[in-house]
Amino acid sequence: MSVPTFAVVGQPNKGKSSIVATLAEDERIAISPVPGTTRTADRHTLSLNGETLYVLVDTPGFQRPRAVLAWLKARENDASQRRDLVAQFVDAHANDERFHDECELLRPILAGAGILYVVDGAKPYGAEYEIEMQILQWTGQPRMALINRIGDDDYRDEWRRALDQYFSIVREFDAVSADFETRLSLLSAFAEIDESWRESLSRAVAALRLEWDRRLHTSAREIAVCLADCLVAEEQVRLGVGDDRAAREDALRGKLLDRVRAREARMQKTMKAIYRHEQSELQTSQLDMSAIDLFSEEGWELFGLSREKLVVAGALGGAAAGGGLDLLVGGSSLLMGSVLGGLFGGVSAWLGGSEIAKVKVLGEPLGGKRLQVGPITAANFPWVLLGRAAAHHRLVSERNHARREAISLELSADQHFMDAVPDVLRRRLARAVSKVRKGDGGIAELSQAIEELLKSGQTTTESNR
Repeated sequence: MSVPTFAVVGQPNKGKSSIVATLAEDERIAISPVPGTTRTADRHTLSLNGETLYVLVDTPGFQRPRAVLAWLKARENDASQRRDLVAQFVDAHANDERFHDECELLRPILAGAGILYVVDGAKPYGAEYEIEMQILQWTGQPRMALINRIGDDDYRDEWRRALDQYFSIVREFDAVSADFETRLSLLSAFAEIDESWRESLSRAVAALRLEWDRRLHTSAREIAVCLADCLVAEEQVRLGVGDDRAAREDALRGKLLDRVRAREARMQKTMKAIYRHEQSELQTSQLDMSAIDLFSEEGWELFGLSREKLVVAGALGGAAAGGGLDLLVGGSSLLMGSVLGGLFGGVSAWLGGSEIAKVKVLGEPLGGKRLQVGPITAANFPWVLLGRAAAHHRLVSERNHARREAISLELSADQHFMDAVPDVLRRRLARAVSKVRKGDGGIAELSQAIEELLKSGQTTTESNR
């Protein structure tokens, strides 16, 4: 086969489909504790930019391996015949329902697929597994064994002693929690036992690394654009004679917050698509992330900066703005440079927050007035949005495609998510946010800083890793 192809084989309920879902990055693959869920050899490809990097074949489990081996041995004269005998068995029993599963799993191997043999390291080794290993050995195809420990018990050592006799490489591989580097390591290991695939698998690993960098870069850009959109968002309405201004103001404020919530939701959806997790359910603090409202007190405590860090960040942002910072008091401006700009930034960060957005009454060219709510000026708002975005990215990027349960983060009630960001990086973020707020560009600078934030991996702890 010109494209590396792996047949994932073993007994039912050993995690074969989970391994296929993980390596193929396909969360649509059915994973069930019910034996016999997989009845046909289903091919799943991992492709990038229209090029297929490799193919995984999800096969049924062995059902009657003892009978298969007995049939083969009864016709054997010498070892050179073994592969041909396996092919003869498949041809002879193509329409025999008793050996349907064995024929399904052997066909792709006979067609040239390498073998990934999966066992459950939480279950004890038994002699019946040796029969399966012998059948696979008869095919003559390159073979790797994967110990996928599903339960709490541990029989990995005895499995390894047995598997070492039949397989060139034996690896422990947790299909549900294997991270990106673990998956690449598995592909690189298989390249070592099949010379014909070494070059193509090396290209696949290189392509996946480039893709991972692209995903990170694209995610950072999406977060930066989302934050910029939210920082300049505003809502207006024409004030009529006798209108209740307070009611109008409340309605506009609600409309503005809903608009920002919807923009964040689009960003999260885009990020899930970047990492091929459109169907995933993500949780934070044992709650669906959407249940912690972007503007709730709980959300700001969890994801934003603490008061002390917020003062420092506000000072940094103010200093970055320098003499152009507008105090917005009676239209006057601070014209005393970066020192006072930084001082004001820190004070407003400490005292700000009771009012989340600007409220203005604007004159219209032909008379009348318009009420404007926005943009959002609360000092902690960009940090809360960044914290939520970083948490969401960590969940999405590290989520394994074999997982079917929602993932949650460990966030204590007194934890300020963004406080863990290194000071130097927080300074860069503060300056970029200040530029975006003032309309002085800053998107590229903000995107670069966010990319570093996503790379740092210092802001979250996944509860089930």
